[in-house]
Amino acid sequence: MAPLLIAALGLLMVGTAFLSGLFGMAGGLILIGVLLALMPLPTAMVLHAITQMASNGWRALLWRAHIRWRPVFVYLIGCALALALWSLTRYVPDKPIALLMLGVTPFMARMTPSWLKPNPDSVVQGAFYGTVCMGLMLMTGVSGPLMDTFFLGAKFDRRSIVATKATCQVASHFTKLIYFGGIIDQAASLDPVLACVAIAASMLGTSLARRILEAMSEQQFRTWAGRLITTIASYYIIYGGWLLLFAANPAAAN
Repeated sequence: MAPLLIAALGLLMVGTAFLSGLFGMAGGLILIGVLLALMPLPTAMVLHAITQMASNGWRALLWRAHIRWRPVFVYLIGCALALALWSLTRYVPDKPIALLMLGVTPFMARMTPSWLKPNPDSVVQGAFYGTVCMGLMLMTGVSGPLMDTFFLGAKFDRRSIVATKATCQVASHFTKLIYFGGIIDQAASLDPVLACVAIAASMLGTSLARRILEAMSEQQFRTWAGRLITTIASYYIIYGGWLLLFAANPAAAN
């Protein structure tokens, strides 16, 4: 990969890690969309996994005092179940399908009946959401929108939401790295220079966001997080739909 493109991706990773460090979400959703546009899907998934492991791992370390460990351990059960199920099929979706799923999942999560209000302290819900989120992770590269809805439904403060979700995401992206880096038939490899840039950029962006998160109110955090998810999800629905239309009818792009 050209040095200029590596530098541009590094800047993008700083920005998306900053966004995720601020809201605990949205940054990974933006980054995977860009990577899918530039690379084959397995390669994009591997680079995204490394970037997000660094970003979420550093964020979890910075906010370690606020991690709620019970939801984390239950979520890990769901991750293990999903990896076992997906390893049987080794399914890799096309880019348009992945992008459409990225866009649709936040709206699907918001349509959940009120009697199924998310409760991260529930063992049953934690395992269920862990399985579904990990399945989405292996199909689209992210599970943030659904996981965001799960944790925003809890009575956690913003620091606990960011810290606990980051810890769960480390496990999710590590599982994704195993799947796309070794289990599937078209397993991807990655330039070590790009991987190092991704790790450094992710840690920098996460660190820059810490002071601003401290200054935010709970209402500001939840309001802006919801707006960001809606905007990004809508874009991916439009983009994925256009790619799907183009795949079915190449003349539609002209």
